[in-house]
Amino acid sequence: MFKLVKGIIFDIKRYAIHDGPGIRTTVFMKGCPLRCWWCHNPEGISPRPQLMYLEYKCIHCHTCVNVCPLRAITFDENEVQHIDREKCDVCGVCAEFCPTSALKLVGRTITVDELMKEVERDVNLYDSSGGGVTFSGGEPLFQPKFLVEALKASKERHINTALDTSGYAPLDVLKKVEPLVDVFLYDLKLFDEEEHIKYTGVSNKIIKRNLEFLVKIGRAKDVLLRFPVIPGITDTERNVSGWARFVSSLGGFERIHLLPFHDVSEKYRRLGMEYRMPTREKPSEETMKRIAEEFEEIGLEVVRGG
Repeated sequence: MFKLVKGIIFDIKRYAIHDGPGIRTTVFMKGCPLRCWWCHNPEGISPRPQLMYLEYKCIHCHTCVNVCPLRAITFDENEVQHIDREKCDVCGVCAEFCPTSALKLVGRTITVDELMKEVERDVNLYDSSGGGVTFSGGEPLFQPKFLVEALKASKERHINTALDTSGYAPLDVLKKVEPLVDVFLYDLKLFDEEEHIKYTGVSNKIIKRNLEFLVKIGRAKDVLLRFPVIPGITDTERNVSGWARFVSSLGGFERIHLLPFHDVSEKYRRLGMEYRMPTREKPSEETMKRIAEEFEEIGLEVVRGG
């Protein structure tokens, strides 16, 4: 009956080459318990659909104003659109009638069966490249029932599976998921707990514990560590050395991917969300080199990007 299990996703990216081995289809699932200041997929934070406004597509026809049942959309004298997010119930009527798709709903409900029909379209690419399906987000473990059934359906079809995760989930959830995952893309953010709470909203104790669990059961070789390089936050020598010592103490890991920060403030604005990052600058080449060398010193292969 897994075919009837429903989840909510916000995107499916085909021909992905940075979300695990080979050519992959990446499924972006909604909902995340973290609130990272630099989150590159803010549309994945809320578990519910959201309304996005793409102002460059807008022709100021005011159709959205006229069809909105709650009168939550207005234009000022300069033809700048304003959405009352408190009033809007994300019914989607405005997006349905917008002639240029300047308004769109981000997030849709989908069954496992419907999802697999989309994933299976690229099965020939998976076979020829050693690729498969990657579940990302958001935090996929935030929708454990849907994730487990989608992973089961993938394995039944002999499709390689990858999980892009923050590692923040109850251990019993990870234990259910682990046998169904071929590759883990596991994020390391702030080593210090207080700093982790400040910049992500949650403790890192669960994240460290779950990584230790994967090592304990012999899955370290299947974990691709990922380190977001965020200027002034994660790129400090103290933070990098903290993670390097921790990873080295666990042992068994083969590589780490450095993910350089890039500015996504426009996406936040279009969703009506607050962007908390104090900088818009990407990390310097010197910083990237310093971090790479520190992880190389503990025997990890360092890859830049996904």
